[in-house]
Amino acid sequence: MTFWLFIYFIGAGILGGLLASIAGLASLVSYPALLIAGIPPVIANVTNTAGLVLSGIGATASSSRELRGEGKLVTGLTALTLAGGILGSALLLIEPASTFEHVVPFFILSAGVLLLVSGHQADRKNVPALRDQNKFGLVLKAIGLFLIGAYTGYFGAAGGVIILAILTLSLPQRFAVLNAFKNVMAFMANAVAKIIYAWTGKIDWLIVLPLGIGFLIGGYCGPIVVRHVPVRLLRILIAFAAFGLAADLFVQAYF
Repeated sequence: MTFWLFIYFIGAGILGGLLASIAGLASLVSYPALLIAGIPPVIANVTNTAGLVLSGIGATASSSRELRGEGKLVTGLTALTLAGGILGSALLLIEPASTFEHVVPFFILSAGVLLLVSGHQADRKNVPALRDQNKFGLVLKAIGLFLIGAYTGYFGAAGGVIILAILTLSLPQRFAVLNAFKNVMAFMANAVAKIIYAWTGKIDWLIVLPLGIGFLIGGYCGPIVVRHVPVRLLRILIAFAAFGLAADLFVQAYF
């Protein structure tokens, strides 16, 4: 690997880490960056997922103030996505993700719409706490988080933004806190995927090094940005970025 290619991967990782920790949309940058560098799609996908673990570490470390006092809740939520991530990663070893690519754009489009309609920061008070919510609704949300964990382990693209959309509709916490939850949940799903992918021998560890350095930096900076940018603006930007990714994946899948 040349020096400039090393720097290129660090830069892609920084931008991807920022997008991952702010919006769960690292796939807008890091995966295409690997393809542009000539990395085959399957290797690019698993290498990108391996690098994303570093983004999760950075984002979780940077989100300590948002996570304070939320340990029990975030542990339960993370357990659901972690279990799903194990299932999704195992499925990827059996069935190529290409069989799923025709429905992925619609998942991402739906997540963008949910973020737009889920209300402003001031409306979080109108969402009841978990203990006050209907048990049937809680079961549906738990199933949803498990399935999103499976999706993240299997396909990965924009899994974070889909998690964020579900959390925004389900919990009364501030957007920055929900984003911190999302970062921990996506981090664990990606971590278990990395462990499973490592057995396949398809991860390009030479690329993971610079990409991971960038992801760590970008992931750490993301929660800091979330604290200082207006929530309404963040929702709009994340939603429209999701629409853009959905459109791109739709074109790739159908044309």
